[in-house]
Parts: sequence; C-alpha cells; structure tokens
Amino acid sequence: MPEAIRFPDAAEVYTRYLRERLGARGDPVQVGTRVPNPRPARLVRVERIGGAQLDVVTDRPRLDVHCWGATEADAADLVAVVRALTLAMPGWRGAVVYDVVEVGGPNLLPDAATSSPRYVFAVELSIRGATLPV
Repeated sequence: MPEAIRFPDAAEVYTRYLRERLGARGDPVQVGTRVPNPRPARLVRVERIGGAQLDVVTDRPRLDVHCWGATEADAADLVAVVRALTLAMPGWRGAVVYDVVEVGGPNLLPDAATSSPRYVFAVELSIRGATLPV
C-alpha cells in the first residue's frame, strides 16, 4: 500500500515567505489571503486558483498574486519586487518549494470596486509533500 502524502497549504507557505522577505527589506506591506476592510493602500493578496498533484510527492498549485499600491507607479514597483522575490523562492527554508514557474506575467487590473491601482500575476509552485505519520 502506498504511503499517504500530505501537502502544505501553498498560499500559507507563500504568504509566510513574502512577509519574511518583505520584512527583511524594511518594506511595510500587508500580505495575506483576504482583502481587509478597510483595505490598506499597499497590499499583496494571494489566492490558490487551481493546480494539481504532479506525482506522489509533488503538488503544483497555481497562485494568483494581486498587488495594490497608492498610485499606479507604487503598484508597479510593488509587483516588480514581489515578482522578483517569488522567482527567488526555490530552496527557502528546507526546499519545501523547489520550483517556481510564472504562468502569467504582471498586468494592470484596477480594483473593480474602487478603481485603485492593482497589478496581478500568476505562478505555479512545485511543493514537496511529507509522509503522514501512522
């Protein structure tokens, strides 16, 4: 009988990584999986929008990353930083994530409710699972 493999929550792993890396840069940006009310001027929101298990030990979640800024230039700067940090993620803290592929590059998509500047991009992460304890 094959072993049961559990995969970590991709959005949680990714948001924790971004918070740590942005914090190390001294960049005060809220990162999460929900949009708070009221929404801060600078925000990164992450959502798993699909993906699939590739093999016995690899999950390949697809994440949408939304970056708001106070101005269009601020949002563009934020998405450039977040994108660079995202593509540098493989190998972070024990290599839970060992590959990142961009599947949709940054594009301007103003917030539908407020017209606030927002850029979005999409990535797929290769995440290693772990055997469930018996």
